[in-house]
Amino acid sequence: MNIWDNILLALQSLRVNKMRALLTMLGIIIGISAVITIVTLGNSMTSSITDSMSSFGIQNVNVSLVDKNSTNTSNQSTSIRMFSKQTYSDEDLISNTMIDEYRTAFAKDVKAISLSENASQAKITENQNSATVNLIGVNPDYLVVNNIELITGRFINQDDLDQERLICTVSDEFATDVFGSSANAIGQTIEISLNGFSKTFTIAGVYHYDTSGQVLSSSSITTDCYLPITTVKKYTNAQDGYSSFTIMANHDVDSTTFLNQTKSFFQSYYTLNDSYTVSASNMESMLESMTSMLSTITLAIAAIAAISLLVGGIGVMNIMLVSITERTREIGTRKALGATNRNIRLQFIVESMVICLIGGLIGLSLGVILGSFGSSLLGYPAKTSISACIISVLFSMSIGVFFGYYPANKAAKMDPIDALRYE
Repeated sequence: MNIWDNILLALQSLRVNKMRALLTMLGIIIGISAVITIVTLGNSMTSSITDSMSSFGIQNVNVSLVDKNSTNTSNQSTSIRMFSKQTYSDEDLISNTMIDEYRTAFAKDVKAISLSENASQAKITENQNSATVNLIGVNPDYLVVNNIELITGRFINQDDLDQERLICTVSDEFATDVFGSSANAIGQTIEISLNGFSKTFTIAGVYHYDTSGQVLSSSSITTDCYLPITTVKKYTNAQDGYSSFTIMANHDVDSTTFLNQTKSFFQSYYTLNDSYTVSASNMESMLESMTSMLSTITLAIAAIAAISLLVGGIGVMNIMLVSITERTREIGTRKALGATNRNIRLQFIVESMVICLIGGLIGLSLGVILGSFGSSLLGYPAKTSISACIISVLFSMSIGVFFGYYPANKAAKMDPIDALRYE
């Protein structure tokens, strides 16, 4: 009897005892579906986080001033310190001259340098309509580095900076709340107070504000209003230099080399400064650490879920032992007709493998469905792992071999005379 005959015999046995076969497969089905569901959810979350961080520019270099006296000037502490409020003298800040010299020295590598100056928060009211905005002074490269999508009009340009113009770019949420639509907002004027100076700004452009993940109503959202950075610095009496800014490199630039070169360039200006130096960091290493952590957590939870596969395997062994007891006379008849121990052993191992394979395929299908459904509920695109699916099916078959061998071996060693006499 060949393998195919044994498979047909196993399928016939399952058809005779459908309910028992289904209950036997249940542990395998639950185990496989749990593993596939967890791996799908984990992959979907990891992929979504990676895409989100990539949209912010994981290779972008954040340059910032750090205290020389700090005991830890690692990238991690630098990234935290970037957003902390600190007081610097004019001599300590990174000047426009340094930035211009850097841009010239790395002209082939640098795509854009984003400069910004936070002003304040303001409530804009026009025609009994109002909206709250964060006032931010920016340069033209801010659009590119921060991946801002213009809907209509234009962004802040270099002429606006040179002439310290009173123009601004607002969000579509702001434009809709105050002026009814983005198109209506272009050319309109709004009153903005900067450090006590009330000035009339003309709206030059409208950008798209991403509301995904927002839990507040549109009327409660505070969006950013972008102004020329020179205008903001003029009316807020801000210092000319910068404590931090962001550099976007060209895609063909090696991020690690570029990061080290940038750090070395700006640190050369601070060799005689006793208080501060410059540090540079990017999000690439952070992303790698986060991806690794999520993958480890996913595998750990999947491994815990896979324990149910062992429970399912024990169930398969149990039902195979029962099946052998029920088919003792059949085994005796086959051995009396010339079947070898190998034939009997193979018959029951194949039957055990078929049970686990069918259970694995059902669990696989269920896991893909549950994983996709769970990902959609969490708002992530489903990312089913093909390798996890293949490994799960192969693992389920190996369970069939492992837990089916003992019953099969027991059946193979039966004495044909005793088996025929069995009642």
